[in-house]
Parts: sequence; structure tokens; C-alpha cells
Amino acid sequence: MANDLGSLLRAWRDRCSPADVGLSGHGRRRAQGLRREELAGLAGVSVDYLVRLEQGRSRRPSQPVVAALARALHLDEAENALLHQAAGLPVPTGRVVPVHIPPGVQRLVTRMTDYPVAVYAADWSLITWNTMWSALYGDPAGSPPADRNVIRATFCAAPNWANIHGPDEEIDRALVADLRQAVTTYPQDEALRALVAEVCAASPRFRRLWQSGAAGRHVSSRKTVRHRLVGELELDCDVLSVTGSDLRITVYTAAAGSAAAERLDFLRVGAVHTVGP
Repeated sequence: MANDLGSLLRAWRDRCSPADVGLSGHGRRRAQGLRREELAGLAGVSVDYLVRLEQGRSRRPSQPVVAALARALHLDEAENALLHQAAGLPVPTGRVVPVHIPPGVQRLVTRMTDYPVAVYAADWSLITWNTMWSALYGDPAGSPPADRNVIRATFCAAPNWANIHGPDEEIDRALVADLRQAVTTYPQDEALRALVAEVCAASPRFRRLWQSGAAGRHVSSRKTVRHRLVGELELDCDVLSVTGSDLRITVYTAAAGSAAAERLDFLRVGAVHTVGP
């Protein structure tokens, strides 16, 4: 029986440049592409499981695993659809909030090594992040997926990866407006409707804004993040939109020579991204 899934994974792994995914290409390599252990680490699966997928001993990975592999391999939309088909999964459609990240956005996140960068879906669920984001917030991979949603973290006091001073009415209104737009765009997404119902029930503040039809937009803002190693960092936060997609890129920066910039430099040079805040 043909092993299309394994063949595709091996072919895409072989063509993927280590530099594009933020890995060093130095040292002796038998191939120009990714090693199995590198792809496994990027996708958050075990090397043994990846071997079984490539060898055809496992043929039905879950949707989250397939999505993670597609992101790690920098697949485009057509390739992402092909991977889902080979895994026996429904091809993503426009009926639910998409989590696919275009290769160009993946490279942008990987290569922006000076500042914390993360990518969110239309429902403000965290999809991917760079090492500086982990250095600042702690590795989000250690948190349950439900706790990686900004709406839930903002209005339900869910555990998240930073301590940010106080609620901000303007930001809250923008988040609620984003979620309302997502519900309009993806009316058949049951998980999205469930998120709205959950947060409405748990947060009077969210319920008030939702029922009032609050409108808002994201503007540059200043956030104070408390980190247990370097203390407080006052950072500029910008939310960027991806043309032709409902993805949002969040970037934290600091003015050159500022105390926050020096503390970010410490996090970067000290390679403490494996240590939570």
C-alpha cells in the first residue's frame, strides 16, 4: 500500500532549509534539509512518532499534529491541503478559523530574532512564536491550548505568559470587535461560538462590550511586562495584519538605548528562552 504521507513528509523535510526555520546550517550534514529530530522538535512531536509517520507505520495523525507539521515545513496552502488529504483528514475550508501560516510569514517570525514576535488566528489563539517570545513569556508550548487564547486570558484571568499592568479599555474594545468580525466571517465554526458563550458567561466586562456592539481598532500601545530575571520591561506593542489572511502578528519592541532594550538584549544574548518568566 502506497505511503503518500510518509513520502510527502520526507520530500518536504529534505527541501526545507535549516536557516528558514531558525536552525544553524553549520556542521556536517548529509542533506541540505532538516534532520528528523529537527522537524520533530519544531512540530512538537517525538522523533519516534515522526519515524513511524515517514515509514507508514502510523498513517492517521491528528489535525493539530498535521497543522504543526505544515507550519514547521513552511507549506503553502496547496501543500497544506495535500498533507491533510494524505493524512485522511478534511481539507481546511473557509468555514472555520484558519490556522495555516504562509511560508513568508513563517520566515518573518523565524528571522526576526531581536524582538518577541507571535502570530495569532482570527479568534486570537496563539499559533506560533519565536525564541524571543519564549524568552519574554516562557514557552507557550508548556501551557494547554485553551490558555493560549488572548480573549480568554484577558477577560477570564486564564493563566498566560506575562504580567501586564491593568485592563485597557481601548485594547479590550479592539479584541471584542475582532472576535465579532471572526464570528461574522466564520459563522459555522462551533469552537468560535463556544468561546464567545464561555467568555460571555465568565466575564461581565466582556459581556458588556459584546452586547453593546463595541467597535475598536488596534493602535500602538505601551505594555509593561514583569520578568522574574530582568524585572519590568516597558515595551511598545504593535499588531500587524497579514494581507489576504485573518492572521495577526504581534511584535514587541523597545527604543535603542532604553532600559527595556538592554533587558531584551540580556534575554537574547543570555539564551534564557528555555526559562519561563
